[in-house]
Amino acid sequence: MKKASGVLVAGALAAALAGCSSDGAGGAGDGTYTIGVANFTLSGPYFNGMDRAIKARAEKKNVEIVSTDAGGDAAKLASNVEDLLSKGVDAVIVSGGPLESAPAVLNSVKAAGKPAVLVDRKFRTGTYSSWIGPDNEAIGKQNGEFLAQRLPDGGTVALVKGGPADNSIGQARTDGVKAALEGAPGIELVEAPDFGNWSSDGGLNVMESLLASHADIDAVFCENDAMCLGAQRAIKDAGRDDKIVLAGVDGQAEALKAILDGTNYLVTGLNDADVIGSLGLDRTVDILDGKKTEKDTVVPSPRVTKENAEKYYDPKGNF
Repeated sequence: MKKASGVLVAGALAAALAGCSSDGAGGAGDGTYTIGVANFTLSGPYFNGMDRAIKARAEKKNVEIVSTDAGGDAAKLASNVEDLLSKGVDAVIVSGGPLESAPAVLNSVKAAGKPAVLVDRKFRTGTYSSWIGPDNEAIGKQNGEFLAQRLPDGGTVALVKGGPADNSIGQARTDGVKAALEGAPGIELVEAPDFGNWSSDGGLNVMESLLASHADIDAVFCENDAMCLGAQRAIKDAGRDDKIVLAGVDGQAEALKAILDGTNYLVTGLNDADVIGSLGLDRTVDILDGKKTEKDTVVPSPRVTKENAEKYYDPKGNF
């Protein structure tokens, strides 16, 4: 069901964006391309899922994919892109993960006269052909509004951040939650002192520390689902799963299943790696085909609760 919905989202966006303008490189093509995918990291389920989605979409479009993993090393990402360009790829899709900027990467692609398409992460600086991703602050705000409704009499909401400190994606999500909750009566916000590093184990460790230092937590917001799934384990282990509810971001299959099963995981904001990866591949091919495309595309991120989670849940999906 999740993938059927994702296809509809992708199709609707593709139709809506036809005829928009882009300043990216590209031109009339024959429809047969080799596209490089430069991943800053594949260590998390979200980025792995997006990489798999790009490859799956490419199989349907007569496109060869050469995918690389920099293992979280910015210098390695730059050298991977140089290697992709030396192999003659027609374009490069960049998945920057938590990396805030990659000037060497974008400069290399520009110098080669190739399109650079960014997925999920939009770098703070540099020239690129197109970007496709979510409105992270809006996702956080809708989660905060949900928690405000859930806690009409007030309560303590813990915030679990992914890190590092300058990560604008995570900060935007937390800023959205704060914007919705700081004016709510009786709501107290508690920020975890340590980062969960976007992983389930990281979320578990951070939540264990929060539970040890705060006996009155009523809800937890995590900047992604993976950390929230770890936090949920810590809460259950502490015997407090009937007292504390969770809100996450991304729409990871395990989180959607927890929501569907009626656990204390109540809400997430959809940031579908399958949809963004597929759209990123489509956008790259459109640019290579010489089509006019939108420069920046914000992908819809609906709020997902038990009432609509089945619409988005697909245990066989890439994410």
